[in-house]
Amino acid sequence: MIARLIVALCLGFAALAAQAHETEHATEKADKVVVDKGARQIHLLRDGEIWKSYPIGLGFAPEGHKQREGDGRTPEGDYILDWRNPNSSFYLSIHISYPDTGDKASAKARSVPPGGAIFIHGRHNPSRGNRDWTLGCIAVTDEAMDEIWASVPNGTPITIKP
Repeated sequence: MIARLIVALCLGFAALAAQAHETEHATEKADKVVVDKGARQIHLLRDGEIWKSYPIGLGFAPEGHKQREGDGRTPEGDYILDWRNPNSSFYLSIHISYPDTGDKASAKARSVPPGGAIFIHGRHNPSRGNRDWTLGCIAVTDEAMDEIWASVPNGTPITIKP
């Protein structure tokens, strides 16, 4: 009797795991991400059309392109979402490929470090709200981060507009 119960539970868990795996792979994917810093919105695009949008918080000094490490600005320009961190201190995070070659050259010409570690990430602390509090990252609610995480594969281009 106990053996049958254990087998039934194992089969049930296996079915749930298979369903979760199928659901994860069935999730529709964005082919581009656009951040509108001025409107404080992140948009997931498919076939050139906005598919989903979420409110965001930015760096603590968000106006203008990131110039150097510690300036509190969120970069502007075209980058790639190149890897992800499921163990982020800010719930989940997806890395933005800043600094690129141009950012590095610009910072070198000014003899300053360009900074780095720029991510789209959750808030982890709901009291932060959507205000601008990061060191240059793009923050969304943890719920929005779940959707972005599932919908945006590594290698997706991101454009960050002023």
